Amino acid sequence: MDNDQQSTSATKKEQEKQYESSFISVQKYTGQGYSLDGGEENDKIAEAHRNEVVKAVKKFFLKKYKTKVKVHNLVGNRDGVTVFVESVGEPNFHTFAVVPISSNKEIKANEVFSQKGQVEDAIRSGIYAMIYDKELKNLDLYLSNVAQNHALVGLRQEVLDRVTASGYTTPFYSITVTENAFEKNLNQLYLKNPNWEKKDWKEALANSKVNPKLIFITLQLFMKDQNKNPDREAFNEIVAHVKKTGDVSPGAYSILLHNNRISKSSGRGSENHMLERSNPNEINKP
Repeated sequence: MDNDQQSTSATKKEQEKQYESSFISVQKYTGQGYSLDGGEENDKIAEAHRNEVVKAVKKFFLKKYKTKVKVHNLVGNRDGVTVFVESVGEPNFHTFAVVPISSNKEIKANEVFSQKGQVEDAIRSGIYAMIYDKELKNLDLYLSNVAQNHALVGLRQEVLDRVTASGYTTPFYSITVTENAFEKNLNQLYLKNPNWEKKDWKEALANSKVNPKLIFITLQLFMKDQNKNPDREAFNEIVAHVKKTGDVSPGAYSILLHNNRISKSSGRGSENHMLERSNPNEINKP
């Protein structure tokens, strides 16, 4: 092996080492180390003005989405601060808004915004969870049992709260409901009726057509043992169950089984150590 080959080999090993060191056991991860590009300085500014940021975000959600939220986490980004929130009560969902910070380090409290469709998607997933509460309880019970039987775990609640913005989310799965999944416009109905309860939503959508292929349910589990690769037997069992069962809610199901490691900076499982059944091979349930 010549010097160039030795150098390349050493560089690859160093890169692999750095990559692996950026991961942590999923049981220990609570969102520590989560970061957004270029947000280090704004992270500090946001924390120094935390009360102002929190007040501005709560006002924004109440005014634009008629929704009370609790603020879980502030993470600086290149142009401001990303604020992770959870709705108070039902529909339950996690999402985020952005508070800009000016070049002279001022909080722009009157210019809070959300990414296009982000909050709307989250609201729809929360409504979906209210409508299909019984079916989702069946899924919750199954995943709890299979996790116990095969030594699997999900995300900690702190991760869902502090660095997750995927709408309706549990330790084992997240739900995305696209805009045209329901025949009726869920967001318009919600803004007109923000205080509707489960029975109201079920009555309003009882005869509304649903397109399961536009509802994405992603099951994500991790190995409990830090030294084990994803268990093929457990993965196959989950896939088979979702395929054959008739007591789950409609949607396109993806299944991910990771090893025990999760990225500190992104809050995602390792794609290098994962078993996956997903797009374009989701399991469609009517």
